[in-house]
Amino acid sequence: MNTHNCDLVVIGSGPGGYVASIRAAQLGLDTICIEKENLGGVCLNWGCIPTKALLKNAEYMNFIKHSANFGIDIKDFSYDFSKVIKRSRDVASKMSNGIGFLFKKYKVKQVKGIGTISDKNFIKVFDENGTQTDEISAKNIIIATGARPRMFDGIEVDRKRVITSKEAMVISEAPKSMLIMGAGAIGVEFAYFFNAYGAKVTIIEMLDRILPIEDADVSLELSRHYKKAGISLLTSTKVLSAKTAGNEVVVKIQKKDGSEEEIKADYALNAIGIQANLENIGLDKLGITTERNFIKVDKYMRTNVDNIFAIGDIAGPPWLAHKASAEGVLAAEFIAGHKVQAIDYKNIPGCTYCQPQVASVGLTEQKAKEAGYEVKVGKFPFTASGKAHAIGEAVGFAKMVFDAKHGELLGAHLIGPEVTEMIGEATLARSLEATAQTIFKTIHPHPTLNEAIMEASAAAWGEATNI
Repeated sequence: MNTHNCDLVVIGSGPGGYVASIRAAQLGLDTICIEKENLGGVCLNWGCIPTKALLKNAEYMNFIKHSANFGIDIKDFSYDFSKVIKRSRDVASKMSNGIGFLFKKYKVKQVKGIGTISDKNFIKVFDENGTQTDEISAKNIIIATGARPRMFDGIEVDRKRVITSKEAMVISEAPKSMLIMGAGAIGVEFAYFFNAYGAKVTIIEMLDRILPIEDADVSLELSRHYKKAGISLLTSTKVLSAKTAGNEVVVKIQKKDGSEEEIKADYALNAIGIQANLENIGLDKLGITTERNFIKVDKYMRTNVDNIFAIGDIAGPPWLAHKASAEGVLAAEFIAGHKVQAIDYKNIPGCTYCQPQVASVGLTEQKAKEAGYEVKVGKFPFTASGKAHAIGEAVGFAKMVFDAKHGELLGAHLIGPEVTEMIGEATLARSLEATAQTIFKTIHPHPTLNEAIMEASAAAWGEATNI
């Protein structure tokens, strides 16, 4: 058995864990990262990165279908679905290897296995057979074990026909039909992907609209485009059961009026939510406090045990890679003795990479009003954008929500081409407490998609010149 002594152990190498490890090492801490599988965790290997590769392929498929709009006549074409999947896996592998390179560069030691905290300063590491391989003595510990798809009674996930996002990314064939249970980011992204490859896609959502955490106008706009693309949307609909029956899936649903119905398809994707990986870490033995099935932490990411920290999905929402990375940096810097600034959880952008793309930060119009603000709202449609027309993607809009009294930006809600690349401006504006006037008096380059933020801000004050 191997024994180690270090300043910091990080359990998990997802976007929180690997970033925390590297930042700690940069600050001079002797750091060990424990990972049971490939470096990068779910996000890099089975989430954020490989799904974007799949979605880019879907974008090309849709371009080919509409290439005549660009004067390109593509009559006959074929695709190899296995190569689509392979490309996605190759991207994930390349990025995982990149983290390995960074670990070597900054002298982060990797220990492979499952880490269990046996004492506030000791971690035991076991292999997949349950044999202990390592014991580590550490001054501090960061738990970054992430989360996994949430399971529900009645949904029999066999990972063959009733699948999770992990199986969806390595599916061996382009399905003819797909039922997607859940209309959050994961659900609508996979709906876009499988629809592009000809599948009859049905989204089932318990709430009254898809992307229910987004601004209502954004949800409505995406619904319109999805229906136009042939995607069926069953909102205000509850999944009662889902099970494999031979070479198909049978999903029993209950509609808003109480009526029940069975729907069949080749596959059903469970995209209802996630749950934290709390098991087998040693939380109970140490008395680490959990709340709503997540580890409770303070603004420095400390648990109730003063030298043990938790970051990322296991520390609660929002379940976003960039949130986890920010928490990893904060925890590492705090452990290293730096003065740190607490994360502003009200100013974390969210992105959904379907087409049209969706991106947002801050309060929706409804939430701003519920918070007591008198608001001014400006919208700029991409149909009024020269750049959007030039690239053939004049769909969607930018919506900016401001405090009417002081002009401060409260929220930005975008749907349209490349809006995931645009939301950073609005996030920075909120960090700087920028006003509408600051935004629309700032000269934006023309022609760009980003002008939509400027124009929407001007529209809120009745000063837009292009709508």
